Amino acid sequence: MIEAKGICKSFRQWDGSTFTALSDVSLIIEDGQLAVIAGENGSGKSLLMKILAGLEKPSAGAVTSTQPIGLVFQDADAQILADTVIEDVKFSLRNRKDMKKDEILEKARQALCSVGLESKENNPSHMLSGGEKRRLAIASVIALDRRTLILDEPYSNLDYPGVKSVNALIEKLKTEGFTILILTHELEKCLGLADRFLILSKGTLVFDGNPQQAIEENLESWGIRRPTDGGDIKSLVWR
Repeated sequence: MIEAKGICKSFRQWDGSTFTALSDVSLIIEDGQLAVIAGENGSGKSLLMKILAGLEKPSAGAVTSTQPIGLVFQDADAQILADTVIEDVKFSLRNRKDMKKDEILEKARQALCSVGLESKENNPSHMLSGGEKRRLAIASVIALDRRTLILDEPYSNLDYPGVKSVNALIEKLKTEGFTILILTHELEKCLGLADRFLILSKGTLVFDGNPQQAIEENLESWGIRRPTDGGDIKSLVWR
């Protein structure tokens, strides 16, 4: 479970004034849930996720989690650090002083298997497709025993097959009990997978509830493009 209480984040600007990027944000994500988080550019969603993952400290408030959180960045290439697929996953494990080389290799192979890249372990990392690079970035996080994943704009620059492959992996991980938070503008690609839908606007959490209920709200007032004019929310997923 992830619990955030009263999260605020302010920055001092060049002229000495203070800009408040997040204001009194509180939420609870239960273990095993899949939550989609949306908001227009500048709403604070990426900053909030960095705070949840421990990469940023809030100005006020606190975050508690029952398990470590892994963050997968929007640009998958920024998370790929080695020449081959297997070496990239092993790279994330090299600081594990309690693991021998053969144990690191086995752990890396297990992670690749979990994302469907076991047949490509010796392939050059930069030659992977966009969807495969996204899955490799996820594998590197899973190898660190992260069961809670934050995926920042996971469909960015992906074609239709790439989106389908990422969604297939997300559904697989959800059935395996992973807790998943997806930050995205592209609701039509994944909202049908969600148990929860959260909306940030101007640093404030303005909606937290059932995805079907959200479609009945005035999404445009929060700068969010409506993905459907009605119907079953479960249809909003690319498969």
